[in-house]
Amino acid sequence: MNKLDLCESEYRFASIVWENEPLGSGELVKLCNEKLGWKKSTTYTVLKKLCEREILKNENSTVCAIVKREQVQKFESEQFIDKTFNGSLPQFITSFMSDKKLSKAEADALKKLIDSYKG
Repeated sequence: MNKLDLCESEYRFASIVWENEPLGSGELVKLCNEKLGWKKSTTYTVLKKLCEREILKNENSTVCAIVKREQVQKFESEQFIDKTFNGSLPQFITSFMSDKKLSKAEADALKKLIDSYKG
């Protein structure tokens, strides 16, 4: 299993860290209770797991990320496209856009983005 493969609850937990880092472990417990409905023991169990996988670190009761949110999002996006669209980005975009309309500004921005990645 790739260490960046987070389940939904792990991703939501890591998001709390990403949005508030660095933060004390006590503050993390409070935020997880408010946002996830978790007890202290659940928070520390998930924190320990993500520290062991080197996603987060907890030093002197201060929690921060080792892995950035963008790294996890990139991994998950690639996994989704590989699994669902056999790795084809054009097939994904075609499916995603099938019932949507873009404004001229949005279309121009996407074209500019695509052009920036041409080899």
